[in-house]
Amino acid sequence: MKHVFVFDPKAFYNQQWKMDNILDNIGQFFRTQEKPDFSIQFSRYRRNAISIINDEAEKAKAGDTVRIYAIGGEEILFDCLNGVAHFPNMQLAAVPYGEINNFIKIFEKEKNDNVIDAFTDIPKLVKSQALPTDAIRWGVNYALNSCYIGMNSAISKRIKDLKTSLNKGSFFIFSKISSFINYILTSFDKQLAAREYKILIDDQDYSGNYSLIHIANSPFFNGKKTGAANATPDDGLLDIVLIKSSIPLVTLSSISKYSKGKRPKNSVFVQAKKIYVHSENQMWIQLDNEYIQDTEINLNVVHHAVQIVAPKELSYPIGSISAL
Repeated sequence: MKHVFVFDPKAFYNQQWKMDNILDNIGQFFRTQEKPDFSIQFSRYRRNAISIINDEAEKAKAGDTVRIYAIGGEEILFDCLNGVAHFPNMQLAAVPYGEINNFIKIFEKEKNDNVIDAFTDIPKLVKSQALPTDAIRWGVNYALNSCYIGMNSAISKRIKDLKTSLNKGSFFIFSKISSFINYILTSFDKQLAAREYKILIDDQDYSGNYSLIHIANSPFFNGKKTGAANATPDDGLLDIVLIKSSIPLVTLSSISKYSKGKRPKNSVFVQAKKIYVHSENQMWIQLDNEYIQDTEINLNVVHHAVQIVAPKELSYPIGSISAL
């Protein structure tokens, strides 16, 4: 097996010492191995990791398994997934050094459990097994965690833009205030909170006016369990929640309840393999941590699309329903 460590230097801004420690740990571990086969790469811009992975695939020996380690936050994990998903002989390990690490939270067994240490232990990761894992596909794009359309995606994009315009200290102070204000303002914006959508789920018509559409392969968003609490990334199904539009106060209450892991009464829940969404105007679409604007989106689940490395013999929760 070849091991390829792909760093996102942006995740270590003003923390070069932390990245140096990881590099030292990698070097120290492989120096003890009889036939070390590893490389260290740096992703310098978005999607750069995809070309890095393509190059590593070309250099790999025929029949060899290549394990990619995405070292950083949600952005590098997304990019590495979109490189790995196109090769059957590749595995993907998330090495979380981001502010929010949504996907690996599914491995937490209890509320106060923290699995970060297990996923940042390089020797343990190298020796760990991989789990067959579903992915959400939109054309050539893949996502591990979820797709949001509507209020949450628009607000998340605004918060992300605010973060890039402020330093880290200022953002920490203003993020919660800005998020609160954005939710209130957005709930009064009919283009975002009460938009009409044409929706087909497994070819069944669910068209109507909705404030939020959530297509989940895993239950976490912004570090918290959502109302799609039973979504599991290996059952061959997407957990889809549609929150119907209402007056602003009800919309705020519904979105708040959903973000705390509960499903509001004015919602529709479906488990399915594919979904098509169309709007007359551009929609803000959040595919994991990637933001896209489009008037339509056609998503489907790819069963066991990727092999995800899980240390300490961790496994996914058992899904409530299986597609197979």
